Amino acid sequence: MLRRLLSHHELATLLLLLHAPIDASAKPEITTLQEAGLVEQVPGDAAAGAAQIRLTSEGNAVLQGLGIAR
Repeated sequence: MLRRLLSHHELATLLLLLHAPIDASAKPEITTLQEAGLVEQVPGDAAAGAAQIRLTSEGNAVLQGLGIAR
């Protein structure tokens, strides 16, 4: 359950993650979304060495609540 409203930047980041993981350093909102439990870090491409961020089930639930089905 969210305890605060998400900013438009945070919502946009969740929408980006709906289709594919992104680089952990791609967006400054990642830390806040991780703290809220909406995204999680996963190992990235071994060659690139960068961690990736993807939606959690809670993040998916937020988007479904907005009518964006996955």
